[in-house]
Amino acid sequence: MIRRVLAMGMLLAAAGAVQAQAQRASLEAGGHRIEVEVAADEQTRQLGLMYRSRLPSGQGMLFLYPSSLRICMWMKNTLIPLSVAFLDEEGRILNIEDMTPLSEESHCSVKPARHALEMNQGWFAGHGVKAGDRVEGVKSLSTK
Repeated sequence: MIRRVLAMGMLLAAAGAVQAQAQRASLEAGGHRIEVEVAADEQTRQLGLMYRSRLPSGQGMLFLYPSSLRICMWMKNTLIPLSVAFLDEEGRILNIEDMTPLSEESHCSVKPARHALEMNQGWFAGHGVKAGDRVEGVKSLSTK
């Protein structure tokens, strides 16, 4: 039991360190500004939003991949209900999926995607953002 508590403490500390160092960016979707943390390397993509108890309104995480591929996401160790939008190279939304906290169910892009944008569950629907819409600012981040 003590080992489990220590291991969880170490994971939370590591997650906090990665979060503090995360690159941030401003995007726009459906005329709404979004502030995101950018997960551009393997470590930050794997950690994602795990172990966090909340995600402030209008904020999210943008996952950048080096090339287009079929992206799948899950919610293991993720405590916040999220929606994920899978984006092509131009930032166009391919599909949006709602995800349940702590679930290992995979949610995948309908075709090869270059990015994934996670927001609080219902953010996209609540702001009228849907498949086919474009997220502005994504393309410039993937070329850095």
